[in-house]
Amino acid sequence: MRALRFPRPRALGVDVGSAVNLVGAVLKYLGAAFLFPAAIALGSDEPALPFLAAAAITGGTGFLVERGTRGRELVGPREGFLVVALTWLALPAFGALPYLLADEPQLARPVDAYFEAMSGFTATGATLLTDIEAVDSSLLMWRQLTQWLGGMGIIVLAVAILPRLRIGGRQLLQSELAGPTELERLSATIRETARRLWVLYLVLTLAAIAIFTVYGWTGADPAMNLYQATAHAFSTLAIGGFSTQNESAAAFAAVTQWTIVVFLVLAGVNFLRLYLVLVRGQVRAVARDDEFRLYLAFLAGGSVLLLLELLGGDLFGGEEAIRNSVFQAVSIMTTAGFATSDYTEWSALAELTLLLLMFIGASAGSTGGSIKVIRHLLMFRIIRRELEQTVHREIVVPVRLNASIVDDRAIRGIVAFIVLYIGLFALGALGLVVDARRAAVEVQSFEALGAAAACLGNVGPAFGFAGPFGSYAPFSDLSTVILTGLMWLGRLEIIPVAVLLTRGYWRG
Repeated sequence: MRALRFPRPRALGVDVGSAVNLVGAVLKYLGAAFLFPAAIALGSDEPALPFLAAAAITGGTGFLVERGTRGRELVGPREGFLVVALTWLALPAFGALPYLLADEPQLARPVDAYFEAMSGFTATGATLLTDIEAVDSSLLMWRQLTQWLGGMGIIVLAVAILPRLRIGGRQLLQSELAGPTELERLSATIRETARRLWVLYLVLTLAAIAIFTVYGWTGADPAMNLYQATAHAFSTLAIGGFSTQNESAAAFAAVTQWTIVVFLVLAGVNFLRLYLVLVRGQVRAVARDDEFRLYLAFLAGGSVLLLLELLGGDLFGGEEAIRNSVFQAVSIMTTAGFATSDYTEWSALAELTLLLLMFIGASAGSTGGSIKVIRHLLMFRIIRRELEQTVHREIVVPVRLNASIVDDRAIRGIVAFIVLYIGLFALGALGLVVDARRAAVEVQSFEALGAAAACLGNVGPAFGFAGPFGSYAPFSDLSTVILTGLMWLGRLEIIPVAVLLTRGYWRG
């Protein structure tokens, strides 16, 4: 096969052919992932052809793209932005194939299937399904698997398994483990760091599967079995929130819900820090981490506020009130989106608390989304510095993180990100309200704000009909496209996409 030529004009500073080549390589390996739900389909007497066909189409397309651009395998730091943006557009496109090929009536249209796949790979958890339990078990497992693959990041996996990513690997890993600080290595090479992160992710997933399965075997949770354990371990460690049940985590026993909370808290910690604790035993280094302490404080604060609302409103009492408040605070703040109760029936203050938690997010370097705790921490210190310098103009007050001075470039990046994030959130919510009026869909302003925040922050469930036990199905096609775009931008943390829109990126 003759290689396609992607010339690099002098006016361009990025090698498009190299970026496309790597995207093809990622798709080629993605094709193998369809074999897992295909095996489940065969064991459940369900159609396996949709998965086998999707595997052939995805793997074949990736192979042809990679072969067609051979000789352009070298991906530099500059191409990393384009690789990340294109990969996260392509993954849902091919990930939607099983939904379409299986002729699932709830996801029969391409726009709906793409939304569901984007929600899966970005670990968002928003769904268009109105009856989850009516879907084939193999198709639901594929839905869960997309979250697990997207949680740690399939590009991190590519860095771990593709030896040629030696130059651009750092940029790609930095884009996946997004955050305002420089990437810390766990070993001498970026490739080995990516491998260790994926091994830790896999071990935690297997641990969750084992624990959930034991609950089923011992009768502690009669609703749990190996299938449910695997499905919910996938979405828990990915902080995704997809469930195989219409009632989400409410379908399972209290012991399972508390265990989900524990794993969500772990998955919301920076995996680089988590590795130091669980593998190297460096507990003191993590305990002194500024972001980790604030992360726990936010979780505790959100839980207490919700608990006071539940007790004050006589909605729950005793252990049930504590469990629902802690579970929902952890689930929403870490951007998982699981639910043990329909919180849309709680008080207005409780709903507002959950909306605010959507903007906090988990730690940088975790599988969670949203703004991230570290940016809130540094933004507070930036504001404090400005206030001090307003009073004492001659004073020099550096912004510090873990006793180290944060450079001005990182500070500017944090401010730019938060401004872009709030701006996109506002535009997204406005677009939903305007389109709802055009399409005659009844959407309240608060519900539009919640949907925009939930999708941009990769949280999943919002309020109103898009609540924890609801569906995004009532939204029009245009609103569905807007929400899909918000999920994509939220997963990429906006900046890589914004960089592609600048002239300087494409120039030499």
